[in-house]
Amino acid sequence: MNGRLAIVGLALLAAGFLSVAGCSRGPARVLPPKIDPSSAASAAMAKYDTSKDGFLDAKELEKAPALRSALKQIDTNGDGKISAEEIAARITKWQDSKLGLASVMARVTLDGQPLEDATVTFVPEEFLGSDVQKAVGKTNKGGAAGMTIEHPQTPGLRGVQPGLYRVEISKMVDGKETVPAKYNAQTTLGVEVAQDSPAMIYGAVFDLKSE
Repeated sequence: MNGRLAIVGLALLAAGFLSVAGCSRGPARVLPPKIDPSSAASAAMAKYDTSKDGFLDAKELEKAPALRSALKQIDTNGDGKISAEEIAARITKWQDSKLGLASVMARVTLDGQPLEDATVTFVPEEFLGSDVQKAVGKTNKGGAAGMTIEHPQTPGLRGVQPGLYRVEISKMVDGKETVPAKYNAQTTLGVEVAQDSPAMIYGAVFDLKSE
């Protein structure tokens, strides 16, 4: 190998290393979670398409709050339904963005007032596979919680992986749950974390009602 080729080879090797590990002056770049778009889409339909017509309609999406929360982003043809192809395409878009970990702030109110000292949990949809982890945050006096995971690539780094999540919000007082079950054990809440999702742009906002 001549000198010029050696220099080019070393440059390419260095570029490849930086794309995975990041530069030495900052944290390693977090890679997107490993999700097979086609397999995930098929698993989502198997779980939620109870009519077996190949689509998730409004009634079926009531049981899939994470998908329902991202309907505008997933339903690219605007027919009000979600197909396996649309789910797979959306997951592919997450992966194409190269986003591995995102900063997400959850904001919670109960009957119009900030809900303090509540635990907010983003539970990933099972159809995404085991590489997407749940994220947890605790609300402050203003009802805001920074969501975070213990990511194996970057221990202690705050953030949430891209994905679709069921959202559970709980506040225990004297051993009793003070938040209605429809927001935790039987949650109707969902959120999508993606580069262009509302949760990333505006924050994940949850306005709860006591009745």
